[in-house]
Amino acid sequence: MPEILNIGIIGLGVMGQRMLSRMQGHARLRPVLVWDADPARLAACLQQHPELRAAYSAEALIASPGLHGLYIATPPAAHLHLSHLGFDAGLAVLCEKPLSVDFEATRACIARIQREKLRAAVNFSLASSAGLSALQLAFGAAAHMPLGALQEVQISLAFAAWPRPWQAQAGSWLAERAEGGFTREVLSHFIFALQRVLGPAQVLAAAAQYPADGLSAETGLRAELRAAGVPVRIAAQVGGSVADDNRMLWRASEAELELRDWFTNVTQTRHGELPQPALLQGAGPLAQLDQWAALLDGHSHALPSYAEALAVQETIEALLSTPQA
Repeated sequence: MPEILNIGIIGLGVMGQRMLSRMQGHARLRPVLVWDADPARLAACLQQHPELRAAYSAEALIASPGLHGLYIATPPAAHLHLSHLGFDAGLAVLCEKPLSVDFEATRACIARIQREKLRAAVNFSLASSAGLSALQLAFGAAAHMPLGALQEVQISLAFAAWPRPWQAQAGSWLAERAEGGFTREVLSHFIFALQRVLGPAQVLAAAAQYPADGLSAETGLRAELRAAGVPVRIAAQVGGSVADDNRMLWRASEAELELRDWFTNVTQTRHGELPQPALLQGAGPLAQLDQWAALLDGHSHALPSYAEALAVQETIEALLSTPQA
Protein backbone atom coordinates (compact mmCIF):
# COMPACT_ATOMS: atom_id res chain seq x y z
CA MET A 1 0.00 0.00 0.00
CA PRO A 2 1.40 3.46 -0.92
CA GLU A 3 2.79 5.50 1.95
CA ILE A 4 0.54 8.08 3.61
CA LEU A 5 2.02 11.55 3.20
CA ASN A 6 1.60 13.89 6.16
CA ILE A 7 1.06 17.54 5.31
CA GLY A 8 1.43 20.68 7.41
CA ILE A 9 -0.62 23.73 6.44
CA ILE A 10 0.40 27.29 7.27
CA GLY A 11 -2.39 29.78 6.60
CA LEU A 12 -6.07 28.93 7.03
CA GLY A 13 -7.68 31.64 4.96
CA VAL A 14 -9.67 30.92 1.83
CA MET A 15 -6.95 28.97 0.02
CA GLY A 16 -5.80 27.06 3.09
CA GLN A 17 -9.34 25.98 3.93
CA ARG A 18 -10.04 25.07 0.32
CA MET A 19 -6.93 22.90 0.05
CA LEU A 20 -7.67 21.31 3.40
CA SER A 21 -11.14 20.30 2.20
CA ARG A 22 -9.78 18.89 -1.04
CA MET A 23 -7.25 16.71 0.75
CA GLN A 24 -9.86 15.13 3.03
CA GLY A 25 -10.78 12.47 0.51
CA HIS A 26 -7.38 11.86 -1.07
CA ALA A 27 -5.93 8.37 -0.75
CA ARG A 28 -2.43 9.50 0.26
CA LEU A 29 -2.31 13.17 1.28
CA ARG A 30 -3.22 13.58 4.94
CA PRO A 31 -3.29 17.01 6.59
CA VAL A 32 -2.16 16.58 10.18
CA LEU A 33 -0.82 19.88 11.49
CA VAL A 34 -2.05 23.46 10.96
CA TRP A 35 -1.25 27.01 12.04
CA ASP A 36 -2.63 30.46 11.38
CA ALA A 37 -1.71 33.88 12.74
CA ASP A 38 -5.37 34.46 13.68
CA PRO A 39 -6.18 32.43 16.85
CA ALA A 40 -9.91 32.58 16.15
CA ARG A 41 -9.47 31.20 12.65
CA LEU A 42 -7.21 28.46 13.97
CA ALA A 43 -9.72 27.52 16.68
CA ALA A 44 -12.57 27.42 14.17
CA CYS A 45 -10.57 25.12 11.91
CA LEU A 46 -9.82 22.72 14.76
CA GLN A 47 -13.48 22.66 15.75
CA GLN A 48 -14.44 21.75 12.20
CA HIS A 49 -11.58 19.26 11.81
CA PRO A 50 -10.91 17.70 15.23
CA GLU A 51 -8.50 15.20 13.70
CA LEU A 52 -5.98 18.01 13.12
CA ARG A 53 -3.40 19.31 15.59
CA ALA A 54 -2.40 22.93 15.97
CA ALA A 55 1.22 24.10 16.08
CA TYR A 56 2.34 26.90 18.38
CA SER A 57 3.85 28.84 15.47
CA ALA A 58 4.71 28.52 11.81
CA GLU A 59 8.28 27.70 12.76
CA ALA A 60 7.16 25.04 15.23
CA LEU A 61 4.95 23.43 12.60
CA ILE A 62 7.80 23.21 10.10
CA ALA A 63 10.12 21.69 12.69
CA SER A 64 7.60 19.05 13.76
CA PRO A 65 8.71 15.44 13.15
CA GLY A 66 6.72 13.18 10.87
CA LEU A 67 5.83 15.69 8.15
CA HIS A 68 6.47 14.97 4.50
CA GLY A 69 5.19 18.16 2.93
CA LEU A 70 4.39 21.80 3.65
CA TYR A 71 1.61 23.87 2.10
CA ILE A 72 2.05 27.65 2.43
CA ALA A 73 -1.14 29.69 2.10
CA THR A 74 -0.16 32.89 3.89
CA PRO A 75 -0.08 36.41 2.41
CA PRO A 76 2.79 36.74 -0.08
CA ALA A 77 5.25 38.58 2.19
CA ALA A 78 6.00 35.37 4.12
CA HIS A 79 6.22 32.94 1.19
CA LEU A 80 9.96 32.88 0.61
CA HIS A 81 10.93 32.89 4.29
CA LEU A 82 8.64 29.96 5.04
CA SER A 83 9.80 28.17 1.90
CA HIS A 84 13.40 28.33 3.07
CA LEU A 85 12.41 27.04 6.51
CA GLY A 86 10.59 24.16 4.84
CA PHE A 87 13.63 23.33 2.74
CA ASP A 88 15.84 23.47 5.85
CA ALA A 89 13.55 20.85 7.41
CA GLY A 90 13.77 18.57 4.37
CA LEU A 91 10.13 19.09 3.36
CA ALA A 92 8.60 19.23 -0.08
CA VAL A 93 6.96 22.65 -0.38
CA LEU A 94 3.82 23.67 -2.26
CA CYS A 95 3.41 27.45 -2.05
CA GLU A 96 0.64 29.81 -3.03
CA LYS A 97 1.33 32.51 -5.56
CA PRO A 98 2.58 35.10 -5.98
CA LEU A 99 5.86 33.94 -4.49
CA SER A 100 7.06 37.49 -3.93
CA VAL A 101 7.38 40.86 -5.62
CA ASP A 102 11.07 40.78 -4.60
CA PHE A 103 12.59 39.26 -7.72
CA GLU A 104 16.14 39.09 -6.39
CA ALA A 105 15.05 37.14 -3.31
CA THR A 106 12.98 34.84 -5.54
CA ARG A 107 15.94 34.21 -7.84
CA ALA A 108 18.09 33.36 -4.83
CA CYS A 109 15.45 30.88 -3.67
CA ILE A 110 15.28 29.30 -7.14
CA ALA A 111 19.07 29.01 -7.23
CA ARG A 112 18.95 27.14 -3.93
CA ILE A 113 16.22 24.80 -5.20
CA GLN A 114 18.28 23.98 -8.28
CA ARG A 115 21.57 23.69 -6.42
CA GLU A 116 20.22 21.43 -3.69
CA LYS A 117 17.72 19.60 -5.92
CA LEU A 118 14.85 20.47 -3.60
CA ARG A 119 11.20 19.53 -4.10
CA ALA A 120 9.12 22.67 -4.63
CA ALA A 121 6.08 23.81 -6.62
CA VAL A 122 3.64 26.71 -6.82
CA ASN A 123 -0.14 26.43 -6.81
CA PHE A 124 -1.38 27.49 -10.22
CA SER A 125 -4.50 25.35 -10.33
CA LEU A 126 -4.85 25.42 -14.14
CA ALA A 127 -1.65 23.38 -14.43
CA SER A 128 -3.64 20.20 -13.79
CA SER A 129 -6.72 21.14 -15.82
CA ALA A 130 -8.04 19.30 -18.85
CA GLY A 131 -8.43 22.70 -20.52
CA LEU A 132 -4.69 23.33 -20.39
CA SER A 133 -4.07 19.87 -21.81
CA ALA A 134 -6.37 20.75 -24.72
CA LEU A 135 -4.40 23.94 -25.36
CA GLN A 136 -1.09 22.10 -25.31
CA LEU A 137 -2.38 19.52 -27.77
CA ALA A 138 -3.64 22.25 -30.08
CA PHE A 139 -0.88 24.87 -29.82
CA GLY A 140 2.06 23.55 -27.79
CA ALA A 141 5.57 23.17 -29.15
CA ALA A 142 5.00 19.49 -29.98
CA ALA A 143 1.50 20.01 -31.42
CA HIS A 144 0.69 19.21 -35.03
CA MET A 145 -1.59 22.26 -35.16
CA PRO A 146 -4.90 20.44 -35.65
CA LEU A 147 -6.74 23.76 -35.52
CA GLY A 148 -4.33 25.57 -37.81
CA ALA A 149 -1.81 28.28 -37.05
CA LEU A 150 -2.50 30.30 -33.91
CA GLN A 151 -3.35 33.90 -34.78
CA GLU A 152 -4.44 35.59 -31.55
CA VAL A 153 -5.13 35.05 -27.85
CA GLN A 154 -7.64 37.12 -25.89
CA ILE A 155 -8.01 37.14 -22.09
CA SER A 156 -11.10 38.76 -20.59
CA LEU A 157 -11.81 39.13 -16.86
CA ALA A 158 -14.60 40.91 -15.00
CA PHE A 159 -15.49 41.10 -11.31
CA ALA A 160 -18.53 42.57 -9.61
CA ALA A 161 -16.23 43.63 -6.77
CA TRP A 162 -12.64 43.19 -5.67
CA PRO A 163 -11.87 41.37 -3.49
CA ARG A 164 -14.71 38.99 -4.25
CA PRO A 165 -17.11 38.44 -1.32
CA TRP A 166 -15.78 34.96 -0.55
CA GLN A 167 -12.29 36.44 -0.12
CA ALA A 168 -13.35 38.71 2.76
CA GLN A 169 -11.34 36.77 5.32
CA ALA A 170 -8.13 36.83 3.26
CA GLY A 171 -6.98 40.12 4.77
CA SER A 172 -6.62 43.72 3.69
CA TRP A 173 -3.50 42.99 1.62
CA LEU A 174 -5.63 41.46 -1.14
CA ALA A 175 -7.34 44.80 -1.77
CA GLU A 176 -4.11 46.81 -1.77
CA ARG A 177 -1.77 47.49 -4.67
CA ALA A 178 1.45 46.57 -2.82
CA GLU A 179 0.83 42.80 -3.01
CA GLY A 180 -2.81 42.27 -3.95
CA GLY A 181 -5.16 43.04 -6.84
CA PHE A 182 -6.85 40.86 -9.44
CA THR A 183 -3.88 41.04 -11.82
CA ARG A 184 -1.65 39.15 -9.39
CA GLU A 185 -4.37 36.94 -7.94
CA VAL A 186 -6.45 35.98 -10.99
CA LEU A 187 -4.84 37.12 -14.23
CA SER A 188 -1.64 35.36 -13.18
CA HIS A 189 -3.37 31.99 -13.65
CA PHE A 190 -4.10 32.81 -17.28
CA ILE A 191 -0.63 34.23 -17.89
CA PHE A 192 0.70 30.95 -16.49
CA ALA A 193 -1.42 28.99 -19.00
CA LEU A 194 -0.31 31.27 -21.83
CA GLN A 195 3.37 30.89 -21.00
CA ARG A 196 3.12 27.15 -20.29
CA VAL A 197 1.85 26.70 -23.86
CA LEU A 198 3.72 29.40 -25.81
CA GLY A 199 6.70 30.41 -23.68
CA PRO A 200 7.67 33.85 -22.35
CA ALA A 201 5.38 36.77 -23.13
CA GLN A 202 6.59 40.29 -23.88
CA VAL A 203 4.48 43.20 -22.64
CA LEU A 204 4.13 45.72 -25.47
CA ALA A 205 1.70 48.12 -23.80
CA ALA A 206 -0.40 48.14 -20.65
CA ALA A 207 -2.58 50.57 -18.78
CA ALA A 208 -3.84 49.82 -15.26
CA GLN A 209 -6.48 52.00 -13.62
CA TYR A 210 -6.18 52.71 -9.89
CA PRO A 211 -8.37 54.49 -7.33
CA ALA A 212 -7.16 57.94 -6.28
CA ASP A 213 -6.42 56.87 -2.68
CA GLY A 214 -2.92 55.70 -3.59
CA LEU A 215 -3.41 52.44 -1.67
CA SER A 216 -6.11 50.33 -3.32
CA ALA A 217 -5.42 47.78 -6.02
CA GLU A 218 -6.22 48.25 -9.68
CA THR A 219 -9.81 48.45 -10.92
CA GLY A 220 -9.05 47.90 -14.59
CA LEU A 221 -6.34 46.72 -16.96
CA ARG A 222 -5.90 46.73 -20.72
CA ALA A 223 -2.77 45.35 -22.30
CA GLU A 224 -1.12 44.04 -25.42
CA LEU A 225 1.51 41.31 -25.31
CA ARG A 226 3.26 38.98 -27.70
CA ALA A 227 4.16 35.33 -27.07
CA ALA A 228 5.86 33.11 -29.65
CA GLY A 229 5.05 35.80 -32.21
CA VAL A 230 1.33 35.68 -31.41
CA PRO A 231 -0.52 38.85 -30.32
CA VAL A 232 -2.20 38.61 -26.92
CA ARG A 233 -4.83 41.10 -25.75
CA ILE A 234 -6.05 41.52 -22.19
CA ALA A 235 -9.16 43.35 -20.98
CA ALA A 236 -10.03 43.20 -17.28
CA GLN A 237 -12.16 45.31 -14.98
CA VAL A 238 -13.92 45.52 -11.66
CA GLY A 239 -17.57 46.31 -12.14
CA GLY A 240 -20.31 44.16 -13.58
CA SER A 241 -23.04 41.74 -12.65
CA VAL A 242 -20.98 38.54 -12.35
CA ALA A 243 -18.76 37.89 -9.33
CA ASP A 244 -16.02 36.22 -11.37
CA ASP A 245 -16.29 36.12 -15.17
CA ASN A 246 -13.23 34.83 -17.01
CA ARG A 247 -12.65 33.87 -20.62
CA MET A 248 -9.62 32.90 -22.67
CA LEU A 249 -10.02 32.73 -26.45
CA TRP A 250 -7.42 31.09 -28.70
CA ARG A 251 -8.13 31.97 -32.35
CA ALA A 252 -6.41 29.88 -35.03
CA SER A 253 -6.64 29.83 -38.82
CA GLU A 254 -9.11 26.94 -38.92
CA ALA A 255 -10.90 27.07 -35.55
CA GLU A 256 -11.23 28.74 -32.16
CA LEU A 257 -10.96 27.40 -28.62
CA GLU A 258 -12.77 29.35 -25.92
CA LEU A 259 -12.18 28.43 -22.27
CA ARG A 260 -14.47 29.86 -19.62
CA ASP A 261 -15.07 29.53 -15.88
CA TRP A 262 -11.53 28.54 -14.90
CA PHE A 263 -11.19 26.22 -17.90
CA THR A 264 -14.16 24.07 -16.86
CA ASN A 265 -16.14 25.00 -19.99
CA VAL A 266 -14.37 24.65 -23.33
CA THR A 267 -15.94 25.38 -26.70
CA GLN A 268 -14.31 24.51 -30.01
CA THR A 269 -15.66 26.20 -33.12
CA ARG A 270 -14.38 25.23 -36.55
CA HIS A 271 -15.00 27.69 -39.34
CA GLY A 272 -18.35 26.91 -40.93
CA GLU A 273 -19.41 24.45 -38.20
CA LEU A 274 -21.53 24.68 -35.08
CA PRO A 275 -19.71 25.14 -31.75
CA GLN A 276 -18.77 21.96 -29.87
CA PRO A 277 -18.95 22.65 -26.11
CA ALA A 278 -17.41 20.40 -23.48
CA LEU A 279 -17.76 20.44 -19.69
CA LEU A 280 -14.45 19.62 -18.03
CA GLN A 281 -15.38 20.31 -14.42
CA GLY A 282 -13.97 18.15 -11.66
CA ALA A 283 -10.78 16.78 -13.19
CA GLY A 284 -8.45 19.58 -12.09
CA PRO A 285 -8.48 19.40 -8.26
CA LEU A 286 -8.02 15.60 -8.07
CA ALA A 287 -5.31 15.64 -10.72
CA GLN A 288 -3.54 18.43 -8.84
CA LEU A 289 -3.46 16.37 -5.63
CA ASP A 290 -2.08 13.39 -7.52
CA GLN A 291 0.63 15.62 -8.99
CA TRP A 292 1.39 16.91 -5.50
CA ALA A 293 1.83 13.33 -4.27
CA ALA A 294 4.24 12.72 -7.14
CA LEU A 295 6.24 15.79 -6.05
CA LEU A 296 6.39 14.48 -2.49
CA ASP A 297 7.59 11.11 -3.77
CA GLY A 298 10.34 12.81 -5.75
CA HIS A 299 8.83 11.76 -9.08
CA SER A 300 8.20 13.84 -12.18
CA HIS A 301 5.08 16.01 -12.05
CA ALA A 302 3.29 18.81 -13.92
CA LEU A 303 3.07 21.33 -11.07
CA PRO A 304 4.63 24.74 -11.81
CA SER A 305 8.15 25.24 -10.52
CA TYR A 306 9.31 28.29 -8.61
CA ALA A 307 11.18 29.36 -11.76
CA GLU A 308 8.01 29.14 -13.83
CA ALA A 309 6.12 31.10 -11.17
CA LEU A 310 8.80 33.80 -11.26
CA ALA A 311 8.44 34.07 -15.04
CA VAL A 312 4.70 34.58 -14.57
CA GLN A 313 5.28 37.19 -11.87
CA GLU A 314 7.74 39.09 -14.04
CA THR A 315 5.06 39.38 -16.72
CA ILE A 316 2.45 40.39 -14.14
CA GLU A 317 4.60 43.12 -12.60
CA ALA A 318 5.44 44.41 -16.08
CA LEU A 319 1.72 44.68 -16.81
CA LEU A 320 1.24 46.74 -13.64
CA SER A 321 4.17 49.05 -14.31
CA THR A 322 4.24 49.51 -18.10
CA PRO A 323 2.94 52.89 -19.32
CA GLN A 324 0.32 52.95 -22.02
CA ALA A 325 1.78 53.19 -25.52
